[in-house]
Amino acid sequence: MLNAQKKLTSPFYALLSLPATAMGFALSVQISALSWLLSTQYKLNIEQVGFVWAAGPLAGIFGQLIVGLISDNVWFWGGRRRPFILIGGLLSSLMLLALPSIGAINDFLGIDNLLAVAIAIALLLDLSINVSFNPTRSIIADVTPEGEARTKGYTWMQTVSGAFGVLAYLIGAVWGNFALIYTGAALALLFSIIPMFFISEPRMLKPVAQEQTAKNQIVNVHGRQSLWPLYLAHAFTWLGVQTMFVFMFAFLKERIGGLDDNALGQVIAIAFAVLNTVGFLLPAPVLAPLAKRIGRVRTHTLSIAIMAAGYAGIFLFGHSAWAIYGLMAVVGIGWAATVSLPFAIMTEKIDKSKTGLYMGIFNLSVVLPQLVVSSFFGKVIASSQSKSVIFIICAAALTVSAVLWLLVQDEKQFVISSSLPADSEH
Repeated sequence: MLNAQKKLTSPFYALLSLPATAMGFALSVQISALSWLLSTQYKLNIEQVGFVWAAGPLAGIFGQLIVGLISDNVWFWGGRRRPFILIGGLLSSLMLLALPSIGAINDFLGIDNLLAVAIAIALLLDLSINVSFNPTRSIIADVTPEGEARTKGYTWMQTVSGAFGVLAYLIGAVWGNFALIYTGAALALLFSIIPMFFISEPRMLKPVAQEQTAKNQIVNVHGRQSLWPLYLAHAFTWLGVQTMFVFMFAFLKERIGGLDDNALGQVIAIAFAVLNTVGFLLPAPVLAPLAKRIGRVRTHTLSIAIMAAGYAGIFLFGHSAWAIYGLMAVVGIGWAATVSLPFAIMTEKIDKSKTGLYMGIFNLSVVLPQLVVSSFFGKVIASSQSKSVIFIICAAALTVSAVLWLLVQDEKQFVISSSLPADSEH
């Protein structure tokens, strides 16, 4: 084990973040380039683009849940999470390389069904990402102690991953989406493989300690026997977020006139770069200290409410590229919280020996909303006269999410407040 891992130094947190960064970068490439590629290069309509995106959630349902369960209970190639990170990184890189070749692959296979080929490649790409995503997040919980160090691990994850996410969108804005795809393939491979030779995983994952068991009993007495409030709140967040990711191109084509295919891709890339800049700048220096002061759940709820306001602002005032960029910065506050705090909140509530399983279940609150967006919202948006309905959906979903997060109790605050009467008896 590296001395940096023993001491939990900042360089180790950065190294620990790289596998998740690899998958995040691959996902950023998919978000920035897939809808643009399908609509401009292969001329698929809005509903067909939605069908292609639906392949991802289907992969996530099986990929993250099954891999999470398996990775809790196996050990090979010197690790529990390591094998799946290595395999997923390699496959993700190969599938990214396949994206610009959808047409060539269709011609080579001779099936004359571009939509089917696009769905198959999107499915394989998302399955590859999902094979690794769960382990890249679970390994952070495996090698960090509960409490502030765990929160630091996930905020570092978002800081590093978010920084490279910004880089992804800037590459797309400056050099185009094809350059972005090839860069993503290289980074997905390198960041998945290299760090795993320097991170030591614990051979045994200890079940909840007696102290944690006592805390859970306190929680259960007050009726909080499941994670359902957290799952539901997070699901509504992703209803809004995924609607933006998949259909942003349609909103911009309608709202901002005179954009050719390349200019549209550039505006999308810059908008998502702004989103991710705020997303990686805020977690470690702002959200983590604020969470320490007022609690993680309150910090997250406030961030989600601000995100809802940002979406409403895009609907009302997003009539130019610069207005979109400014309002995406507001939305980025909620995005910064969404990709960092829920993992720390959730992993404090579970048996550490089953982190992979619970991370997979938690992922259902992401992929099921994605499936709804791709299969149902796509039809609604395609049939709507105005594509402004996209951000009405986004704002409404995030508003509901913020309300639902009010029902989630911060673990640390709950245990302290719940134990006061018992302490006062001594």
